[in-house]
Amino acid sequence: MKNDNQPTAIPYPPSETPWVAILGNPNCGKTALFNRLTGLHHKVGNYPGITVEKKSGWLKGHKILVRDLPGTYSLNAKSIDEKIVADTVQSWRDPAKRPRAAVVVVDATNMTRNIYLALQILDWGVPTIIVLNMIDEVRKKGLKINTKLLKERLNAYAVIPTSAKYGEGIEKLIQTIAGIPDNPLLPEVPPRLVEIGHFKEYIKPLTDFLEKFGPQLNHNALIEALRLLGEKSYINYLTRYLNFEEIGQLQHIIKEVKQTLIQNDIPFHTLEQSARYGFIDLYLSDVITQEDVQRKSYSERADRLLTHPIFGPIGMILVLLFIFNAIFSWAQYPMELIQKWMILFSSQVSAAIPPGALNSLITNGVIAGVGAILVFFPQIILLVFFLGLLEDSGYMARLAFMMDRFLHKIGLQGRSVLPLLSGFACAIPAVMAARTINDRRNRLVTILLIPLMSCSARLPVYTLLISAFVPRKTVLGFISLQGLTFTGIYFLGMFTAIVVAWIIKKIYPPRTNHSMMMELPPYRVPILSSIGWQIYDRGKSFLTTAGSIILAVSIVLWFLASYPKQEASPHLSSKEKIEQSYAGRLGHAIEPIIRPLGFDWKIGVGLITSFAAREVIISTLSTLYNIEDESKAQTSLARALHNDRYPNGKPVYSFLVALSLMVFYVYAAQCMATFAIVKKETNSWKWPIIMVTYMTSLAYVASLIVFQSGKLLGF
Repeated sequence: MKNDNQPTAIPYPPSETPWVAILGNPNCGKTALFNRLTGLHHKVGNYPGITVEKKSGWLKGHKILVRDLPGTYSLNAKSIDEKIVADTVQSWRDPAKRPRAAVVVVDATNMTRNIYLALQILDWGVPTIIVLNMIDEVRKKGLKINTKLLKERLNAYAVIPTSAKYGEGIEKLIQTIAGIPDNPLLPEVPPRLVEIGHFKEYIKPLTDFLEKFGPQLNHNALIEALRLLGEKSYINYLTRYLNFEEIGQLQHIIKEVKQTLIQNDIPFHTLEQSARYGFIDLYLSDVITQEDVQRKSYSERADRLLTHPIFGPIGMILVLLFIFNAIFSWAQYPMELIQKWMILFSSQVSAAIPPGALNSLITNGVIAGVGAILVFFPQIILLVFFLGLLEDSGYMARLAFMMDRFLHKIGLQGRSVLPLLSGFACAIPAVMAARTINDRRNRLVTILLIPLMSCSARLPVYTLLISAFVPRKTVLGFISLQGLTFTGIYFLGMFTAIVVAWIIKKIYPPRTNHSMMMELPPYRVPILSSIGWQIYDRGKSFLTTAGSIILAVSIVLWFLASYPKQEASPHLSSKEKIEQSYAGRLGHAIEPIIRPLGFDWKIGVGLITSFAAREVIISTLSTLYNIEDESKAQTSLARALHNDRYPNGKPVYSFLVALSLMVFYVYAAQCMATFAIVKKETNSWKWPIIMVTYMTSLAYVASLIVFQSGKLLGF
């Protein structure tokens, strides 16, 4: 489609800070390209929906801001993350808010589908660079793309082949972006559409009306008309530019045009899509050629087994079993090493500081509290590593595909899989990832279920109790009993999520049966550097965010457990003194409530402090036990739990108590940051309150059943 019109200036002034928008379909390599352009290390995954909010960075070597927008298939938003893109593009009506350029990233191996979004962006009259990403895979498939012809047919500013994975074409892209002038001359190009059934004639009253407001709307009248016919909510984008009377006239004309189209058997809902794909078929079909007949890809052959109705789910369970068992078993040696280092460090610090309050604060408060959590750092790293492998390899998309039919039966859909599995790492980004779910009801239910996935903050609790009270034995000669228990705890949360979803379906059934459309990306070798940066970011977040919370709580708890000083009662033992401290009084106050669960007052204090962050219970117990008997400063927390006794000599902890506490933490709503993000994502306090209420009730009842049933059975 060649246009011979002379270039004309597009009258929009540059914003104070020149910026570039990065757009593209989900899983097209957009974020990987963004990282190449900016030198940043945002999360990259071989799964749709990784980017759920706008991310910004500076173009390498230039004062140009690069904004990575969430992945979307079109500007016809169907989910929250897609609406972010649609709203951003709609803001381009204001000349001052237009970007210097729009970089549309296209998966070159599937260009026919990916190019649809590019057509919509091109029609906004912004200098648009089409990036044909994954060009290395195009060559492997024996495909050839005529980039010169593609640029001519699209009337794009530039067409650049790239491979974000290997860095191919990145320098040329940077130079092209930097070389765009502040006020570029762009040719006047008609909309990239092909007329279907003479629709222009039928919608002429609508386009004529919109053309009268051309300078105000600053967008092509034909495109506006098609979008108004296809989307009921699209008119909301025009209300700020038209007065009340004009909006009324517009609504009346839309209604009449729809009636005309119906009478002529033209489906107005899909008119834009038909016209866009008609353009693609007519003008772009000869842009791609294939050198030879391709055999079935490795991904297609692998999927015959990995997505099989029977073998697929079995394989999924085995993969998860392996991951959870490995997280527990593989981390044992580095955990023991860190624990030895912390004990040695604590003894050296204690010897260097004179006895007194400062010595106790540093060794029994800060080092004991923070060090108790650092021991579990290797497990968190392993969890992030395995989740990164699942995403980067493309297997996560298969999990969503396999689970879609089952999730429909309990009122959800396959798109819930990524947020739910992301909850194993951290609930906060998992809740944000639920933006990719287009149905509001399914999105809210998924958010309510995410905390049931045992996040990395629960790892220390499970590991401590399993290490201390589950024997180091093997099952079937090669499966660790401790690892199997660890896996069972994780599957308990997953199974409960299924039950809760089913109950919600009965109470709050879906109004419509939404089908899921999701591309299965090809299997790819994970990019270890990308996974490495994910581990770095998650590890850094744990050490800085969770570490700062643990440090603050440890200091406060040390004070509460050390005061008031019992100077008038020197005959009291250290255990009796801590029971009369502020912390002891608080714990004893709530002990009657938690006693039926098998918990003593120390666990009660831990339950309270862990509302700040779940893992804080470990630092809480470590601080309390170290203050209780300073001779235990060089004893592991697991050993301290084993040695603790009630006044009658009965052990405070047993396997049954440990199991009850683990079950409680599977369900308990104890993470203020999660509640805050749920409030932000739902824009209401209603859902965080519901979450806290149902999870706390579930945790108490489940723990009560476990402990009391165990007692009846003689455990």
